[in-house]
Amino acid sequence: MNKGLPKRSENYSEWYNELVKRADLADHSDVRGCMVIKPYGYSIWEKMQQALDKKFKETGHSNAYFPVFVPKSLFEAEEKNAEGFAKECAVVTHYRLKTDPYKKGQLIVDPDAKLEEELIVRPTSEAVIWSTYKKWIQSYRDLPLLINQWANVVRWEMRTRIFLRTAEFLWQEGHTAHATQDEAMQETLTMLEVYAEFAEKYMALPVIKGRKTENERFAGAVETFCIEALMQDGKALQAGTSHFLGQNFAKAFDVKFSNKDNTLEYVWGTSWGVSTRLMGALIMAHSDDEGLVLPPLLAPIQVVIVPIFKTAEQLNSISEKAQHIKKLLEEKNITVKYDNSDKQTPGFKFAEYELKGVPLRIAIGPRDLENNTIEIARRDTKEKKSIAFSELVHIVPQWLSSIQENLYQRALNFRSKHTHICDSYGQFQKILDNEGGFILAHWDGSPETEEKIKEETKATIRCIPLDFKKENGKCIYSGKPSVGRVLFARAY
Repeated sequence: MNKGLPKRSENYSEWYNELVKRADLADHSDVRGCMVIKPYGYSIWEKMQQALDKKFKETGHSNAYFPVFVPKSLFEAEEKNAEGFAKECAVVTHYRLKTDPYKKGQLIVDPDAKLEEELIVRPTSEAVIWSTYKKWIQSYRDLPLLINQWANVVRWEMRTRIFLRTAEFLWQEGHTAHATQDEAMQETLTMLEVYAEFAEKYMALPVIKGRKTENERFAGAVETFCIEALMQDGKALQAGTSHFLGQNFAKAFDVKFSNKDNTLEYVWGTSWGVSTRLMGALIMAHSDDEGLVLPPLLAPIQVVIVPIFKTAEQLNSISEKAQHIKKLLEEKNITVKYDNSDKQTPGFKFAEYELKGVPLRIAIGPRDLENNTIEIARRDTKEKKSIAFSELVHIVPQWLSSIQENLYQRALNFRSKHTHICDSYGQFQKILDNEGGFILAHWDGSPETEEKIKEETKATIRCIPLDFKKENGKCIYSGKPSVGRVLFARAY
């Protein structure tokens, strides 16, 4: 099934695109730049949703849903936000079609059905949510307001790639309102920690937490914090953002509350989100030339059982044992698939489940039944081992845990190996062109220098790490004084 999968080392982009398709994760849509997420891919996204949603609720948030359409006047209310997203907006101008009188069977826009006010298809929901918050918030007793929504958004991207950058994508967006600046900032950092913990524990993806520069900040935010991950081709991927909005949106939408002294104040806001681009990160951080490599905590199928048989009688005997194994493992909350189909050979099935990244494979043949053993194989290391049936319920959970830890450690080792400390612009360019990865280098703090480096090298400042250490030096580009190193990389 995976014959001919391109080599990562030869054409990373082609390898990624083919893997997404062949592993049955997603496909291109008839709408340019949009994707169809297939059941196997969506089941991974569901696992991400479930884990994140649990964390959101544990930190006091509730889910709600807001309209996909934003009146243009509302969208324009926060000027920086509107300007930041203007070029990516899809706009609805009419509400009806009618039959073309000159071309039978074809429809045209009804010119008499023009909207009084144009509607923006949400690229993000701050405008429609903050206009609603004005109705919901009157007193300090209404605060904090901690809301999240799972939704789709539309950003009319010109260059698209499945999961990483599509015209429509799925995400969650949290929007919170607070009585004080300190409380809002604490919320911003708390959600950054939630994202970092999810990435590292569930995705087995080590991340660097940091603050964005002014150039890279979310439109309308006072501060943007992010988690940055490194992919196997040496490019960075922003895996989540959390924004401290200050009072910008409260002022734009006149959202005030009466404090304990009965004085009116503007509320303080945050927003934060992750999207289906996490699917792209998951693929690119761990997978290999044979296909997907999935962390067990996010794998739709954690264990697959493949029977090896020649006769129907053998299959019946193996199936009895396999169903017993399935029941034992499911009692330990392990997801198991028993593939007793006779349409493909065991070898074909082995390759298929390897391609789909199933963490553990169990094979059972007639000899295993005689010896009361099974063969167990890991996807991450390709290690195979014959174990006694009695060891199964102990070994499988141990191996799943070991795979999760190994994938994280492997990604961390890769990041460490591909994180460079650089002190000259020539060295900086050489690393980008030959090795890639993260580069810690001095920057003079000016947006002009940041933009020049981006223009000349396509590298951006991914973040100013939260564990930033003061260190006097000279900017690699301008030679001007610098007080510390920031994180550069080329990125998706």
